[in-house]
Amino acid sequence: MAFPTSVNDQVTDAVTQSNVKVIGEAPAMAMGSLYQAMAHSTGVLFENAVAAQQQQNTLSQAAANMGVMQIYALDTATGAGAAEKASQIGVADNLSGLLTVLNSFQS
Repeated sequence: MAFPTSVNDQVTDAVTQSNVKVIGEAPAMAMGSLYQAMAHSTGVLFENAVAAQQQQNTLSQAAANMGVMQIYALDTATGAGAAEKASQIGVADNLSGLLTVLNSFQS
């Protein structure tokens, strides 16, 4: 020791050794704490992903249900008439355009 004290040398050696032990273990403790925090964060991440998937599944089921309800709510005759009208829009224009193209090949 650098200077004499009234404390027993064995006590000062024990304190010194315990201080060295604490300082030596500090990096391992810090890394352990870091790994534990990372594991917890990853667990929360996966919990949030599962919750989001469950919410998306609920939304898709609701959307499919609404689609089926709208299909069943349609009157079949009215729906068929509307579909026929929608499919025949612009038929005359298409036929006249086709006739123009065919006439251009003949001349």
